[in-house]
Amino acid sequence: MTPTFLPLSGPPAPLIARESPLLAKARELEAAFLAEMLGHAGLGAESGTGFGGGIGEQQFSSFLREEQARLMVARGGIGLAERLFQAMQGADHAG
Repeated sequence: MTPTFLPLSGPPAPLIARESPLLAKARELEAAFLAEMLGHAGLGAESGTGFGGGIGEQQFSSFLREEQARLMVARGGIGLAERLFQAMQGADHAG
């Protein structure tokens, strides 16, 4: 039995299997950038309420940020992947 996944919202993202390897790398770079920005924005930081997850929360919050960034890119991201793809594609054709 194949699992069924419901879309979140917005237009569906292209399947990674059909993407060019260069576009897939550009999306990975955008996801890494967004994960860093989410970390600097305080996502996953301890709340200080006394109900935090302690050392485990500190160690695994980066995984949460990375997954959230990956999902953001899958839903269109901020357009960085497309710009990177265009730049890398131009560099690929130049040399």
